[in-house]
Amino acid sequence: MTDTVSADPVHAFIGDTVAQHDVVLFMKGTPDQPRCGFSSNAVQILDHVGASFVGVDVLQDEALREGIKTFTDWPTIPQLYVKGEFIGGSDIIREMFQAGELQALMTEKGVPLGEA
Repeated sequence: MTDTVSADPVHAFIGDTVAQHDVVLFMKGTPDQPRCGFSSNAVQILDHVGASFVGVDVLQDEALREGIKTFTDWPTIPQLYVKGEFIGGSDIIREMFQAGELQALMTEKGVPLGEA
């Protein structure tokens, strides 16, 4: 991590969260109650492939909501991380899933996929 990341408590939280969990979705709402269609689609895809993931609700903290955007220099939410690597937002998640690339990426990275 860069000095900027470690000096920013929000970026430090994001970095720690993606380091501690195989799959993390920064989203609006929770996996059980997504609060936007894009987050809902991402949750449905992750559930469909059987990936166990941690959902982080960015609506609970304005600093987190803005901080996730600067952490990756990606302007939209949701944002998916697999094994610490930023994968992308809703459109990329959907496109990778439809092409079979999301499942392949998770398998390649050693993320266990269960039954949907």
